[in-house]
Amino acid sequence: MEEKVRQFMKRHQLFTKGATILVGVSGGPDSMALLHCLNTMKESWGFRVVAVTVDHQLRGEESLADVSYVKHICEQWQIECVSSSVNVPAWKQENKQGTQIAARTLRYTVFKEQMEKFQADYLALGHHGDDQIETMVMRLVRSADVQSFKGIPVKRSFSNGWIVRPLLCVTKDDIWDYCQAHQIVPRLDPSNEETVYTRNYVRHHIVPMLKQKNSNLHTTVQHLSETLAIDGAYVLQEAKKMVDAVVCFDSARRQLSFEIHAFKTYAFALQRRAYHLILNYLYVDVPDSLSYVHEEQFLALIFHQTGNAQIDFPAGLKVEKSYDQIRCYFCDDLSSSSSYHKLIIIPGQTILPDGSVMYAEYGEAVTEQTKYSLTIPVNQVALPLHIRTRKQGDIMHVAGLNGRKKIKDIFIDAKVPRHQRATWPLVTDNDGEILWLVGLRKAAVAKPQMNTSQIQLYFQDGNR
Repeated sequence: MEEKVRQFMKRHQLFTKGATILVGVSGGPDSMALLHCLNTMKESWGFRVVAVTVDHQLRGEESLADVSYVKHICEQWQIECVSSSVNVPAWKQENKQGTQIAARTLRYTVFKEQMEKFQADYLALGHHGDDQIETMVMRLVRSADVQSFKGIPVKRSFSNGWIVRPLLCVTKDDIWDYCQAHQIVPRLDPSNEETVYTRNYVRHHIVPMLKQKNSNLHTTVQHLSETLAIDGAYVLQEAKKMVDAVVCFDSARRQLSFEIHAFKTYAFALQRRAYHLILNYLYVDVPDSLSYVHEEQFLALIFHQTGNAQIDFPAGLKVEKSYDQIRCYFCDDLSSSSSYHKLIIIPGQTILPDGSVMYAEYGEAVTEQTKYSLTIPVNQVALPLHIRTRKQGDIMHVAGLNGRKKIKDIFIDAKVPRHQRATWPLVTDNDGEILWLVGLRKAAVAKPQMNTSQIQLYFQDGNR
């Protein structure tokens, strides 16, 4: 086993000479074999090895005995040892977590504290090749996301250094043989035999059957895990570039939008990864209820020909398609859902909720007309004028058309995104006659006349 571990360490450049290495030690065969193996190398590599053992307060006197055992062995092997106790039962109750998640959370908190205290370069953990098989099988069962199918990383950043796993190249049997060869009698945790835990079920029932077909399965799976991680890192890097180029973020409102045409110019693999980056941006914690079905719905929305559609994601997230634009937002964060109705101050300015301003004045001359200006003869309208958002069934007499046209149809013809329609300003007179759908259409009555008193309106867009 020693030679396999040495070669694995060199191939992955796990350690540097003269490094300070903390070793997470439970007293079980994996961590004890790892501690012994690294201790035998410390002279030639110049390592400083420090054992860190944690009592999770889950098995009473037994877990205290585990800590005492680790301390005793470290004295025999002349290894520095640090012990700590964490209250997993209290933590899991307070934070509504399962036992294993709570134990891991508190254990890694201790590891982080000790990494900083010793200014350690590495935290070495005893995960082995069979653990890797278990992890990959469990993720295959639970997830359809390639990103979640990478397995246990050989090396990753942690605190002020790195977590490394030198034993991923060997099996559980290799570790037991090593313990026997070096007269190591490890402590055993009886909970590891309880198949009520999914991992233990996979360990005792699934992995042995798979290894009957391929005795070298741990090496195959490790290679697969590393390959997926390398490929995934490259795709992620390119997807981040894509998202930076295509997606418009609004961090204040926790929403985003992008043009579908631009999104679809990238490879489909990048589109899928961009989807996950978008979710990570929008959610503080990505809900467990999100599945590959939501991914399929999201991508179908992009490739579907329908002009407008909306799908609901967990935790109130809305994904809305308006023509060539996708918009993602949380319904409780949308200020755009509020309507308004104000009298237009003449002369003066009327400020709208989104910061837009309607300027109004009286005059005789007819100024140049644009889509953001309107001249109305005073004798043609009932004062005062109003500016408001649309109502159900709004209709206007449109200049240049015979008859009336629904405001809804004008929005559709102009391909106005659905989320903008609720706050789009329109001007009416005091009788409710719609004079101007600002920036889009003017009423037939709104025609400037020479030698008569006029109302001049100018609209300054606050956000469009």
